[in-house]
Amino acid sequence: MTVRRTTLGGHTYEFPTLVELMARATPLRSGDVLAGCAAESAAERVAAQTVLADLPLATFLDEQVVGYDEDDVTRLVLDTHDAAAFAPVASLTVGEFRDRLLAWAAAGDEASISALAPGLTPEMVAATSKLMRNADLVAVGRRTRVVTGLRSTLGLPGTLASRLQPNHPTDDPVGVTASILDGLLHGSGDAVIGINPATDSPVRTVALLELLDAVISRYEIPTQSCVLAHVTTTLRALEQGAPVDLVFQSVAGTQEGNRGFGVTLDLLAEARAGALALGRGTVGDNVTYFETGQGSALSAGAHLGIGGRPVDQQTLEARAYGVARHFEPLLVNTVVGFIGPEYLYDGKQVLRAGLEDHFCGKLLGLPMGVDVCYTNHAEVDGDDTDSLMLLLGAAGCSFVIAVPGSDDVMLHYQSLSFSDVLTTRSVLGLRPAPEFEAWLARMDLLGDDGRVREVSADAPAAKALLAAARS
Repeated sequence: MTVRRTTLGGHTYEFPTLVELMARATPLRSGDVLAGCAAESAAERVAAQTVLADLPLATFLDEQVVGYDEDDVTRLVLDTHDAAAFAPVASLTVGEFRDRLLAWAAAGDEASISALAPGLTPEMVAATSKLMRNADLVAVGRRTRVVTGLRSTLGLPGTLASRLQPNHPTDDPVGVTASILDGLLHGSGDAVIGINPATDSPVRTVALLELLDAVISRYEIPTQSCVLAHVTTTLRALEQGAPVDLVFQSVAGTQEGNRGFGVTLDLLAEARAGALALGRGTVGDNVTYFETGQGSALSAGAHLGIGGRPVDQQTLEARAYGVARHFEPLLVNTVVGFIGPEYLYDGKQVLRAGLEDHFCGKLLGLPMGVDVCYTNHAEVDGDDTDSLMLLLGAAGCSFVIAVPGSDDVMLHYQSLSFSDVLTTRSVLGLRPAPEFEAWLARMDLLGDDGRVREVSADAPAAKALLAAARS
C-alpha cells in the first residue's frame, strides 16, 4: 500500500489510501463531515490538495476508489476507457492537467478540451476539480463543448436551454397544462417539458405522456417531453405504445447506489433501446435523461469504497456521470441543493457543488444542466441561487430547470422561475435552442431585439396560445 504524505508548517500529513486522499482534498461540505471522511482542518485539506496535485493522472487507471471486482460502475468506466483520447494528457499529474485545461481555456481551444472526454475517468475529473477555484471551473466549463439533440439542439455556443417543470400535487391535467403554457409564454421548455409525477402509477404516467404529446403536437413545438417516472414504469408505458420521447432515471456512482434506486445497467440499456425504436427524434437520437445529486449514495448507505472507507460525495457524484455517459443522454442534471443541508449545508456549499458538478459532467462529455435549487430548511436563499444561476450561464451550462414562481408546489422546494431564465439570457447575451427560438418567432413571442415579448394585439399566434392557457 502506497502511503502518500507531505509536511506543512512542521506537521506531516499522511494519506494511506487514494480514497482518503481524495476525500481530504475536497472543499468543505456537510455530507463529508457526516460520512466521517472530511479533512479535520483547513491545513489538512491544503496538504491533501498538495499531494493530489503531484499525483500522476494515470494513477486512476491502476488504483480505484471503489473496487473493480465488486462494483459494475468501476468496471464500466475502466472497460470502456479510450486510451487514444487519453494520450494527450497521459503523462501529466493532476496539477499539470489543471494547468493544461486552463491554458486551453484561455486560448479558446474548445477542440482540445472536448476531445478528451472518452479518455477521462470520473475520478480524474473529480480530482482536478478539487484543485480549482470557482472561476477556474467556470472558465474550463465554458470552453467544453457538448452538443446533443432529439427535436431541439442543445449545447450550442451562446445558448442556454431550460426544462419547463409543470409539476402538480395531484397531477391534475388542467393545472399541469396551465403551467406548461405559462412557461411557453415565458420562452421556457426548449430542453424538455418534464413532469415529476405525484405517483409512479403506470396509468398516470401514460396519461401525462399523452397530455404532453398533445400540447407539443397541437402547437408544433420543437421540444421533447418526459414524465420522470421510474425506468420500470417507463418500460411498461413503452409496452403500451405511449409516446415516450425520453427515458428518465436517477442514477448513482456505485452499484449499491443504483440498486437503491432499483436499477441496473442492463435495465437502463433495455429502456434506451425501447425509446430509440420509436424514432421520435428529428434532429438527433439522444433519448435518455438522467438526474444525480451529491449525497445520494450516502443517503442510501452506498458510499463505501476500498477497504470499507467512505468515499467523498463529490467523487461519487462524478462516478454517476460515468454511468450516464455510457447511455448517450440528451440531458443530465444535478439537483444541486435538493437532497438537503445534511449534504450541502449553505449557499456557499451549494454554489461550489453546482460549479463542480457542471465542470465534471462537461469534461466527461455530458450535456450538463443544473437544477439551481434548495430545500426550505437549508441555509440558502434567492441571492445564492441568483449567483449560481449567472455563474452557470457564464460557464456554458446546457440547461437549467424552471418552475412557476420559483416554488415547486409538488416537490416542495425552491428552484428557478421562468423569468429567471429570461434574466440570465438577457444579462449574458444567451439564446434558446435554435429550433425553439424559431418557434417562438413563429408564435409572435419574440420582439425585434430577439427577446421574449408581452402578448399584444399585434401578436395573434401568441394571443391564441394565451387563450388556450385561460380556457
